[in-house]
Order: sequence, then structure tokens, then C-alpha cells
Amino acid sequence: MGAAQEPARQPVKMIFDTDMGNDVDDAMALAVIHALQSRGECELLAVTLTKDNPYAGAMVDLLNTFYGRGDIPIGTVRKGATPADGKYIKRVATATDGSRQRYPHDLTDGQKAPEAVGLLRQVLAAQPDGSVVMVQVGFSTNLARLLDSKPDAVSPLDGRSLVKKKVRLLSIMAGTFSPERVAKRAKEYNIIKDAPAARKLLAEWPTPIVVSGWEIGNAIQHPARSMQEDYGYVKHHPLREAYDYYRGLANDQPTYDLTSVLYAVRPDRGYFTLSQPGRIKVAADGFTEFTPDPAGPHRYLSVTPEQIARVREALALLCSQPPGE
Repeated sequence: MGAAQEPARQPVKMIFDTDMGNDVDDAMALAVIHALQSRGECELLAVTLTKDNPYAGAMVDLLNTFYGRGDIPIGTVRKGATPADGKYIKRVATATDGSRQRYPHDLTDGQKAPEAVGLLRQVLAAQPDGSVVMVQVGFSTNLARLLDSKPDAVSPLDGRSLVKKKVRLLSIMAGTFSPERVAKRAKEYNIIKDAPAARKLLAEWPTPIVVSGWEIGNAIQHPARSMQEDYGYVKHHPLREAYDYYRGLANDQPTYDLTSVLYAVRPDRGYFTLSQPGRIKVAADGFTEFTPDPAGPHRYLSVTPEQIARVREALALLCSQPPGE
């Protein structure tokens, strides 16, 4: 007789907050989420955007549709950072073959999507208490505004109380924590593009936060060979096309945002090492300072050479997983 099986885990209920279009790793991270959902490991409840560009929402809807989940709600920031098109979102979202959309999708202008904070409140209010994992891989604009949101028709709770009741973990890609980077007082893009929001988020967010710093994704380079060889199951693949526009198919790509997704869904697979608890503050110049504190709500990730190899392989497989498999 075989060994008794443990009960199957429930899929991680996830909200993904992204600055889609500033780097191709946002698109890659969304592909990984869809692969994990197809495996029954997570459920993508909504995607919210902190990049204030109409093609950012279009790119998200395009990818969701490509992976067979075009009805996932999308919310977009108002008066947010980085309005420029970037290298790939407009080109991929508007690609055609003759008179037809290359990648069919309904949302062609992200600014026609609901405002992000209102959508976040609506989605959170509908979920069981303590069930949601939020993944933030862009700026802190939306989540900081969520904390300040007032009671409304969907919930009698203010934003901070709603988060505390519904969210169990926030996994974010932000900051930098390696000794070498700290010694240089290096600053990280997601923090400095909206430093006041990042400062507020890290000071006031009422649940545990696990942070993947710049050095993690930079150490784990996505292999260009995978992009060259693993996407041939369709004639045109939006992720491969986006990668080519942004990085070039001959070049490896840092996996910054993908690491926060992987930790959020598979926190106990040994992919990463967690720091001791502490508190992260954003200094006036945008530098992230970690202070150990046994009662602190924050931890950050580190990786060994062995973990780098494991995560690199896992992410390459998940990123290239065909839709529906």
C-alpha cells in the first residue's frame, strides 16, 4: 500500500500589481502566473497597473486572452508614473496580420478600464478573510492609495482595515539588500519612481511583506536560448515578441518580477532564503534600509548558487508553458 497522500493545497488567491511595459519581466511574470494557474497552484483574481499608459492595460488583456483568461478584471492607475510607451507594449498590442489583430483582445485602451483602487477594494471585499496574496512588481502607487481609501458601497471598511482583514501576504519586487549594493547606497527603480508611495507602503501596510531585491532577479538570468527554442508551439507568441523588442532574443534577461511571483505561490520549495525579520524604511534619497527586529513584519530574499540554478530552470519552464497545459 502506498504512502498516505497529503490533502491538495488550495490555489493561492492572487492580485498582481504591475508597471507592465517598463521592462519585459512584467510580461514574463504574468506568463508564469498563468502557468501556475493552469497547474492549479494559483488563481489570478485581478491585475492592476501602476504604469499610466493606455497600452499597459491592453498588453495585460492581450496576455490574459492568449492564456485563455480574457475575463480577468483589470484596473489602471490614474495620474501615475511613466506614461511613455516603452519598447514593446504598443508594438505588441497593436500588431496585425493583414487586417486582423495578431493577438486578439478586447481592452485596446487601458484608460477605459476601471480605476485600480476601486477595483482592488471590490475584489478584496469579495474574498474570504485572510486568503489573498498580493504581488506588487511595479510602483507602490496603487497599494499606497488603497491604504488611504475610504469606506464605500463595496465595503464598510477603510483601506487599511480591508487589507488587514483580507490579505495574508504581500510579495514585492523592490529595493536592494545585498551587502555590496548597500555599501554603495544603490537605489532601485520601483522605489524611486514613486518614493512617497513606497515609503507609505512599507511603513503602514498591515500584513507581512516579503521583498525580492534587485540583486535577486539580476543574479537569476532568464536564458535567451529558452526564448529562441521553447515558444515554437505557435507561429506568433506575444511574450517572445515582447522579449525580442525589449531585450533581443540573443540576450539573457533578469528575472526581477518573476521571483516575487514564484515566492508568492511556492514559498516553501526552498527556492529562496529568507532574511531574519525586520523593518524596511525608504530614506529621503530613495535608499531602502533594513533594520533587524524580531517583531518586524518585513523580510527579504537571498539566493545561493544552487538556488539560482533551480529558480532559473523553474522559471524558464513556467514561462514557456503553453496555454492550457
